[in-house]
Amino acid sequence: MKNIVAGHVPVTATEFVELALGTPVELWLGVEGESEMERAARLDAARDILADYPDLPDQVSRIAAEAIEAFAPELFVVPLTAPRTAGRRLPRQSGVAA
Repeated sequence: MKNIVAGHVPVTATEFVELALGTPVELWLGVEGESEMERAARLDAARDILADYPDLPDQVSRIAAEAIEAFAPELFVVPLTAPRTAGRRLPRQSGVAA
């Protein structure tokens, strides 16, 4: 089975992450030997992206957690099996006081 992200087939893990994020990994992690001016420009671009997509950190964290759960679940102390309730209320169980 091929993994296809945005119509592209990534060859490496780095390509997969870049396609999933829509940005190069180096934007977030930096590169060895970058100058202070390059670092400032990189961080400024990252801030602009986060301003445009404020939910990006939460989405990336969720995707990373799901990938860890799928491929290395032993890294979690507590499995991620709780029901997803973001923005939803759980139905009340009969006989349980509110």
